[in-house]
Amino acid sequence: MVKSWMTRGAGVLLPVSSLPSKYGIGTFGKAAYKWVDFLRKAGQQYWQVLPLGPTSYGDSPYQSFSAFAGNPYFVDLELLCEKGLLKKEQCRRILWGESDAQVDYGAIYDHREKLLRKAFSHFDDRKALEKFRKKNAAWVEDYALYMAVKAKMGLKAWNEWDEDIRMRRPEALKAWRKKCAQDVDYHIFVQYLFFDQWKALKKYANKKGVSIIGDAPIYVAMDSADVWANPGLFQLDENNVPTEVAGCPPDAFSADGQLWGNPLYRWDVMAKDGFQWWIKRLKANLTMVDVLRIDHFRGLESYYAIPYGDETARNGRWKKGPGMAFIRAINGALGKANIIAEDLGYLTPAVKRLLKSSGYPGMKVLEFAFDSREESDYMPHNYQNNCVVYTGTHDNDTVRGWFSSAAKEDVATALEYLGLKDDKDGNWAFIRAALSSVADLAIVPMQDYLDLGSGARINTPSTLGGNNWRWRMTKDQPTRELAERMNRMAKLYGRYRGK
Repeated sequence: MVKSWMTRGAGVLLPVSSLPSKYGIGTFGKAAYKWVDFLRKAGQQYWQVLPLGPTSYGDSPYQSFSAFAGNPYFVDLELLCEKGLLKKEQCRRILWGESDAQVDYGAIYDHREKLLRKAFSHFDDRKALEKFRKKNAAWVEDYALYMAVKAKMGLKAWNEWDEDIRMRRPEALKAWRKKCAQDVDYHIFVQYLFFDQWKALKKYANKKGVSIIGDAPIYVAMDSADVWANPGLFQLDENNVPTEVAGCPPDAFSADGQLWGNPLYRWDVMAKDGFQWWIKRLKANLTMVDVLRIDHFRGLESYYAIPYGDETARNGRWKKGPGMAFIRAINGALGKANIIAEDLGYLTPAVKRLLKSSGYPGMKVLEFAFDSREESDYMPHNYQNNCVVYTGTHDNDTVRGWFSSAAKEDVATALEYLGLKDDKDGNWAFIRAALSSVADLAIVPMQDYLDLGSGARINTPSTLGGNNWRWRMTKDQPTRELAERMNRMAKLYGRYRGK
């Protein structure tokens, strides 16, 4: 068993995309630095973000073009202006959206790349770019070529490309690299900007005593550089078409289950070289963050496989995952890595044994605690120290929204448990329950500190479009008074580590 890395502390969940900015979406610019300052004043030790990879259709950070690359949307334009790569008027004359409280992905898609290409045309530090390119050659070359070819193919998924490049035949790769040389250079330049800006922001946060918690989706998207460049690691047939895909079985919340559609790993093939692809991925992720949450941890014990082409998850079946062999391999390669296991969902005794053997802290979600039909493991009095408690996650409604949408019996249970007559201060009661619990780490979404309703939730699982991934915090919402209240609560419940 690995000894937990955690000490008692508190943090806030806020996606980078949800930060304020003048240009339609949160970035690594001045607002991010002000946010770190706010966390410091609020006595918080952790800032948890969602996956930082480039997003595809649907804008979900859990469906990315790469498990290694960064999202170009987060590159701050004003920082590029300060370096003379852009002019402020070029950025400000664009309509980035109608509301400061919502991301308009259409406007960003239409305008952002044009500005980044202008910045590329003015960039002349080729030495720095070449150094970055060599250091990250193991993934950035395939990613940049994949993005360049994808654009030439009318943005079609790679499994719909011409057969020679789809199957990565050597002569096709050589020809496309020559044909797309300038575009490949551009995409590598954007990754250089992303990592340069993120590294500076993380350094500032760490200096202020704020650690970053990142997020690694267990599965990668079918339409990704990862699958295109490494088809032998995934359950694909001789034509690189999936045989089975990922999802969740039917349950009380979904009669058809959840059909995610991600390709599944060939765990037997990965085991032969000691899970080297995973080790490279986690090492890369852990250079970007201080702590890493592994999403859908239960899939390492057993995973749900759905026949490719099915329209629902009804016909899936459970298959054994790599289990402790995987845990031992990554622990041996990574040493004492700071990992959180997202152990939500259908948990069998075998999954619980794997979590305990790993030593990783699991997750507790208060919105799951108050099922009036039974006593839940998510009730605070059932916690062990080695866990991370959340009022809710990016996939949950806000606490204020939960009080409006949950079953009346569940709300009544919550009110009784929390000692409330009504839900007027329900968000603060949830926050107190999390902070006062014995869980070593307590994370609260910023929307709950702001007492915002369902319109501010980040995502509704199994849905596309709508308001998913769009909510943004406005610059006037993180007030000094709120920081002081958060600070007092962190101190009151022994979670403050500031000076």
